[in-house]
Amino acid sequence: MEYQIKYENGIANHGNLYRLKKVMDRAKAGEPLNIAFLGGSITQGSLSTKPELCYAYHVYEWWKKTFPQTDFTYINAGIGGTTSQFGVARAEDDLLSKEPDFVIIEFSVNDESTEHFMETYEGLVRKVYTSKTKPAVLLVHNVFYNNGGNAQLMHGRIARHYDLPAVSMQSTIYPEVVSGHIENRDITPDDLHPNDAGHALVASVITYFLDKVKTEDATEQSEPDYPTPLTKNTYEKSIRHQNSDENVVCHGFVADTSAQRDITDCFKHGWTASKKGDSITLDVEGCNISVQYRKSVKLPAPVAEIIVDGDAEHAVRLDANFDETWGDKLELDTILEHGENKIHKVEVRLVETHEDDAVPFYLVSVIGSSEK
Repeated sequence: MEYQIKYENGIANHGNLYRLKKVMDRAKAGEPLNIAFLGGSITQGSLSTKPELCYAYHVYEWWKKTFPQTDFTYINAGIGGTTSQFGVARAEDDLLSKEPDFVIIEFSVNDESTEHFMETYEGLVRKVYTSKTKPAVLLVHNVFYNNGGNAQLMHGRIARHYDLPAVSMQSTIYPEVVSGHIENRDITPDDLHPNDAGHALVASVITYFLDKVKTEDATEQSEPDYPTPLTKNTYEKSIRHQNSDENVVCHGFVADTSAQRDITDCFKHGWTASKKGDSITLDVEGCNISVQYRKSVKLPAPVAEIIVDGDAEHAVRLDANFDETWGDKLELDTILEHGENKIHKVEVRLVETHEDDAVPFYLVSVIGSSEK
């Protein structure tokens, strides 16, 4: 079905096109290129009937069709239910190690519209933009189709600060849903995740901009000056601590050494525990500390607490019982933010178990983020 989308309205920030034009020049010359996507469930391809029908693959196909003489590699680093706070911690392993030349970053429906997520998003953008291959970066703002909500207000400030191109579904597809020109159930079954038609629409907003860039003259542009951070920027240097770390003391916690299928198989490389009093202690450097654990739909599940630097009075409860039905969730809780930048002693201890626990407690990782 053809929809009348006002595509020009989708350019949320035109940005400096120097890097993007350079990638297109390299594509014209037939140089092999890596086309990459980092985001949440929409990037992963949620609710498309097959992986080749998600928006990311459509955009990858645009590059192949536009530059048929070039060998492109498709890198999809989307993981459902995750934010830019996890994105910046996993960017090196899941994205930058693949040496991308063009990167779409998509977290505007996963992040909340808060100062916290503006800071984590900035850290991610900086980490990707300054990486070894100096990739061209395009920011994509998806949207909730029932209320128009997303984090574009905060993410857009980062786009403008770094003069990066950004495109938005909030100002293209969503207005057509509001006006009734597009029935929301024609493009999304849950007002968030696109179906095949919705993924194709999202891709069309992106490829409209890419087509426009391809024909624009940017010969006078140069690499933009790299500005100082807009936020405190304490998340750019984020390190995940998992069971490969040697500096860990376990009492009852057992390392999970089973093989990981792919990056979406996220309950891997952590530790499990099932008895009250089981504990794990590790040193984590940084001014921010966050913890990832499994919230399970299989009930009941154990409850743990996390203590930083022995301060039991301010212990944070980690309840592994998940009251949703769609599946287990990779939970990420911020335990310390903008604290003292030093090596902290972190302890996770089981405080509540049940005779009929359906699953053990799964600690996936502890993340430390240091000031530069």
